[in-house]
Amino acid sequence: MLPKAELHCHIEGAAAPELVIRQARKYNEDVSKIIKDGVFVWHDFTSFLHAFDVSANLFRTEDDYALLAEHYLTGLAADGAIYSEFFTSPDHASQAGLSPEAYTNGLAEGMRQAKAKTGIESRMIVTGVRHCGVKSIEAAAQFAVDHDEPLITGFGVAGEERMGHMSEYVKAFDIARDAGLGITIHAGELVGPQSVYDALEFIKPSRIGHGVRSIEDADLVKRLADEQIVLEVCPGSNISLSVFPSFADHPFPKLRDAGCIVTLSSDDPPYFHTSLAREYDIAREHFGLGDEDLRAVTRASIDAAFVDEDTRAELLAKI
Repeated sequence: MLPKAELHCHIEGAAAPELVIRQARKYNEDVSKIIKDGVFVWHDFTSFLHAFDVSANLFRTEDDYALLAEHYLTGLAADGAIYSEFFTSPDHASQAGLSPEAYTNGLAEGMRQAKAKTGIESRMIVTGVRHCGVKSIEAAAQFAVDHDEPLITGFGVAGEERMGHMSEYVKAFDIARDAGLGITIHAGELVGPQSVYDALEFIKPSRIGHGVRSIEDADLVKRLADEQIVLEVCPGSNISLSVFPSFADHPFPKLRDAGCIVTLSSDDPPYFHTSLAREYDIAREHFGLGDEDLRAVTRASIDAAFVDEDTRAELLAKI
């Protein structure tokens, strides 16, 4: 199998339906409205977020989160992944009745278990959630800085992209950047290229989560290429959310040909009927990438990973 790496996955969104059903039984909760015939059910971005939140709230203890991280990373490694970064959310932990510290400790334990079993390396990117408000985003940044967990290496903002403005998040990102955390932010997915311009202007990230709507502005595409801003591209997610009507219309090849650094990730894989392995298959089948092209994508992911240089060198040696 080709070595693979992932930079953009929400850990709660990585919970497989069968795992969510198991958790629902554990807590005597009904998930029949969000899971039918073993598949997550939703019809637009708002209902997707609702299903995501219902599922996330079924993980309530450190052991639950250790199970979630170990389950996801072990499966990822079985598909050839050597590295994974995933987004964590202190807000989801609080909604589930768990402290951010306990939540993070549980995830870290699962990550270490998965590494012991498979060798997969992984890191956490703490995220604030746009629809939870600016204060909660700043609190998430402060938590990421204060919590003594070496597997936390990045900070980002996700959630409802149509809410809030990049200028509101400057303080949160300054907190994270000053502490040496890697910086990424969701932009250019459900809203257009202006959100990417705003991210570059106010946040100054090294990576953009998605960023695919940049294709609508040639000057922006050139800027992304010139500044070597890494795009965390999730084609399966983009098609499921109707960002583009088909893979034939997806801008991954055009962005790549224009000199942009594009990577492959799965976002919230079971919700979008995908996996990291399928994203690589999509790139092969629909974007015309061969083995060496896909190795280059993996290499780009490792080059952009929020890891120390010794770990980066070890990972690059595996490609």
